[in-house]
Amino acid sequence: MTTRQNLAHCYVRARKFTSYSLFLVIIIAFLLSYKASALYFYLEGTEQKCFIEELPKDTLVVGSYKAEQWSEDQKAFHENPEVGIQITVDELAQSHTIVNQKGPSHGRFTFTASESGDHAICFAANTSAWFSTTQTKLTLDMAIGETTSEEENDKEHFSELAQRVRDLNNRIADIKREQSYQREREIEFRDQSELTNSRVVSWTIVQLLVLGLTCLWQMRHLRSFFEAKKLV
Repeated sequence: MTTRQNLAHCYVRARKFTSYSLFLVIIIAFLLSYKASALYFYLEGTEQKCFIEELPKDTLVVGSYKAEQWSEDQKAFHENPEVGIQITVDELAQSHTIVNQKGPSHGRFTFTASESGDHAICFAANTSAWFSTTQTKLTLDMAIGETTSEEENDKEHFSELAQRVRDLNNRIADIKREQSYQREREIEFRDQSELTNSRVVSWTIVQLLVLGLTCLWQMRHLRSFFEAKKLV
């Protein structure tokens, strides 16, 4: 095999390796960019439990839940249609409630963050009893940055590969929005740090001026004292 053939063979292998690496990077980015969380927790009676989630502006949150009550007869959790779930979402920075709904024992909720910052997502069980102490198991599956319902309805018009590319673009847009929000917070932190530093410098200068004036006053006072005692 000649040197030119060896170079051509190496070039083809490099092209294949580069294409495979690029495809692998795209798949990893798609998997890492999707933010979702699934968990379950317990509610005692009608108590309310909240979760704090930091969301950038215009971020779509889609959640589904299922509530099950403890049965002493069956010694297990089972779904009770008479139990409802009260869902509230508050923007802590603005003290504004954007979601306040009562749903059935299982359902779905969606909201879009109108402002960047911390959001309190709260759940409470609603029963017909006045003083209920029954334990409720709430299973929650929440996706942050999910596509809108209109986009989901249009999925049938796209091939599987095209839909994956579109979902990947939506995840990239969510990442860009998150980065923009983090940059805004960094700017606020930098401005606050510069303001604090300027105040520290100003206070140091004031202290030095007060100390200098105090030294001058003490020197003049001692000089007049020595002159009055005729020591100088």
